[in-house]
Amino acid sequence: MITGGARGIGFAAAERMPRSGAGVVLWDIDEKRLTEAAERLAPLGTVSTSVVELTDEESVAKAAAAAIAAHGKVDILVNNAGITGGNGKLWELDPATWRRVLDVNLVGPYLTCRALVPGMIERGYGRIVNIASIAGKDGNPNASHYSASKAGLIGMTKSLAKELAQAGILVNCVTPAAAKTEIFDQMKQEHIDFMLSKIPMNRFLGVEEAAAMIGWLASEDCAFSTGAVFDLSGGRAVY
Repeated sequence: MITGGARGIGFAAAERMPRSGAGVVLWDIDEKRLTEAAERLAPLGTVSTSVVELTDEESVAKAAAAAIAAHGKVDILVNNAGITGGNGKLWELDPATWRRVLDVNLVGPYLTCRALVPGMIERGYGRIVNIASIAGKDGNPNASHYSASKAGLIGMTKSLAKELAQAGILVNCVTPAAAKTEIFDQMKQEHIDFMLSKIPMNRFLGVEEAAAMIGWLASEDCAFSTGAVFDLSGGRAVY
């Protein structure tokens, strides 16, 4: 199960999962892009999709039930969907925008975990990978809403991992530096330039590089890491 799976890092992860024999469920808010993504993934293996509003409990519960009906179970959850909410100083940002970013980036993963974790507990197995951001560790200026939401996701990862540590379910998160995806369309050019200036490798993350890390964290090979934060920052954060 990959949220925001119709594009960017989510779609790159969806392309990689079938190599390990996984069926893929994509959730996204964009029905047209979901259809296109499913058509591209169909030759690789089993794929199903649902249009989901991640901030709505009923929408998430309905989609989770549909996924279990189609596939029998969900062993892997990748909470990838996220928005930036544009850029601006904290006191200049509209409260509705601030709340929407927190709702999508933090409340959404809470609702997906709430819907799917009980089934993982029942089966005694699961892998949850949350896609946070280096902004959640460093705090990007002119992105207080985004930074706060990703810091919250890191905290949620650590708490949930400890709650599930003896249940056979591992919960980890990835903190990428910027990857050049469509999310850049929500940002000002000066903010994009700022993010690049902070990366010692002087390049943005490739989505396939993120997919490789997600693939390992979602696998049985990842067996003794939980509550961990895995950087993909090109040297920006070394802690």
